[in-house]
Amino acid sequence: MIQIDLRDKKILVTGASDGIGKAIASFLMKMGARVAAHYNKNKASAEALIATFPETQSKCFKADLSKEEEVYALFENVEKAFTGIDVIILNAGVFLSHSTNNDTENWYATWKKTMDINLNSVGLLTKLGIDHFISNKEGSFIYIGSRAVFRGETEEYLAYAASKGGIVSLARSVARSFGKHNIKSFIVSPGFTRTQMAEQFIEDHGEAKVLNEIALNQLTTPEDIAPLIGMMCSGLMDHATGATIDINAGSHIR
Repeated sequence: MIQIDLRDKKILVTGASDGIGKAIASFLMKMGARVAAHYNKNKASAEALIATFPETQSKCFKADLSKEEEVYALFENVEKAFTGIDVIILNAGVFLSHSTNNDTENWYATWKKTMDINLNSVGLLTKLGIDHFISNKEGSFIYIGSRAVFRGETEEYLAYAASKGGIVSLARSVARSFGKHNIKSFIVSPGFTRTQMAEQFIEDHGEAKVLNEIALNQLTTPEDIAPLIGMMCSGLMDHATGATIDINAGSHIR
């Protein structure tokens, strides 16, 4: 098993109670990091995760990222409890279907909800993080993007693809603009990953369709993504700041 020393790192992971975020938080704590595990509804899962690694003194933090005031509170609560943050991993997101066959009012309501959670909260946490990292003279952002940014998505998920595209552009701009402040910014771009969020798509379109799109024999799991995140947190990949790394089982090669 890979070993990365993260014992001196304080890391905020959004969406840490399920899926990719949970696997990331678990891996980071195994490597010794103190993790602020954000959740919205699944408190039991977040608490169980933290309880597995008591030696790290990690903690859970609740916030509804669609609400601006709760995004502010999340950052402030983590900063106060941990007396600083070294890395912010912006993973939380929704994958909501809103076919263009729907009426425009309902379609746009889903668009706005997706943008609030997937992009607007990320923008706010980025600004709060930049201010914090400049004060601390260093820090790193890791943004979870999507294959959809580069390959495009099916018509039911236009908002999702657009929100992830905004994240990628934001992350690259942060890398270019704040490197002299010793702030690094990375993008990890998964394809379809076996998570609860992707299950609706698999249910609608069939697992065979998903498997036929990839070059490997098995669908990517959250545990396939987590070690790369650990490397980014460690500082060993600092000179890859601004880079986008695809993890999509060869389904879209750029």
